[in-house]
Amino acid sequence: MEELAKAAGIPVRTLRFYRERRLLPPPRRDGRIAWYSEAHLARLRTIAGLLERGHTLGGIAELIGAWENGRTLGGVAELLGLEGALTAPWSEETPVRLTPEELADYFGEDVTPENLTTALDIGYIGVDGENVIHISRRLLDASAALVHEGVPLAAVLAAGRGVRAHTDALADLFTQVIRTHVIGPMDDLPAAEAHRIAESLQRLRPLAKNIVDAEMGLAMERRVRAEIDAWLRQQAERAEGGADCGTDGGTDGGTEAGTDGGTEADAEAGVDGSTDGGTKIGTDPAEPTADA
Repeated sequence: MEELAKAAGIPVRTLRFYRERRLLPPPRRDGRIAWYSEAHLARLRTIAGLLERGHTLGGIAELIGAWENGRTLGGVAELLGLEGALTAPWSEETPVRLTPEELADYFGEDVTPENLTTALDIGYIGVDGENVIHISRRLLDASAALVHEGVPLAAVLAAGRGVRAHTDALADLFTQVIRTHVIGPMDDLPAAEAHRIAESLQRLRPLAKNIVDAEMGLAMERRVRAEIDAWLRQQAERAEGGADCGTDGGTDGGTEAGTDGGTEADAEAGVDGSTDGGTKIGTDPAEPTADA
C-alpha cells in the first residue's frame, strides 16, 4: 500500500480512505502480502483527474459503481473505465534519486553545468532540493555504460535527444493507428464498446513495444553490416594500391639496376677497359721498341 501511494503521489491515509469508500478495488492477496497492480494506479490517477474537474467523491463513487456494474450513467461511467485504460502507464521505468556524490560516481568529470542543463531540457532528470531524480534506471545505467566506454556524456545526451524525437514520432504513428482502427468515434459510446476498447488497449501495449524492439534490432543489423562492408571495401582498395606499388618498384628497379646498370658499367669498365686499355698497353710499349 505504501508503494502504491508513493507511485500515485498521495498519502497512505488517503489511499486507505479510498479503500473504505470502495473507490479502489481490493488487492490480490498472497498470504499476508497485498499486491496492487497497474490497474489500481490507473484508478487512482482517474480519481485525481475527476477531482481536479470538480467532481465530488460521492459522485466519483457513483460513476465507478455504474462502470463496474455495466450501467450507463450519461456515458460518463464508460469514459471512466476507458480513461483508466488510456492513462495506465505504458512504460515500466523506475525513477532513481541521486545525491551529487552518486551522480559523480556515475559520470565523473562529465557532470558539468552544461550537461546538467541539457539533461534537464531533455527531461532525463529533475531537481529535488540538493538531489537529482533520473526518470529511468535503465536509461541511467545505459548512459553510464556508454560514458565508461569512452563516449562523452555530451554526445550521449545529444544522441538521447535524437532518439527522443524519433520515438515521439513512433508514438504518434501508433496513436493514429489505434485511434483510427481501435477506438474510433467517442460519441455515444456504449458500455460494451468501452469494455472492448479497454481490453484491446491492454493487449496492444506489449505489441507496440515488440514491434519497435524488433525493428530496432533489424535496423541495427542493416546499419552494422553496411559499416562492415564499407570497411572491407576500403581495406581491399588499400591492398590493391599496395600491389601496384610493388609491381612498379620491382620492374623499374630491376631494369635500371640489372640492365642499365650492367650495360653501362660493362661498357665503361669492360669495353673501354679491354679495347682502350688493350690498345694502349699493347701499342704504346711497342713504339719504343720500334724506335730502338
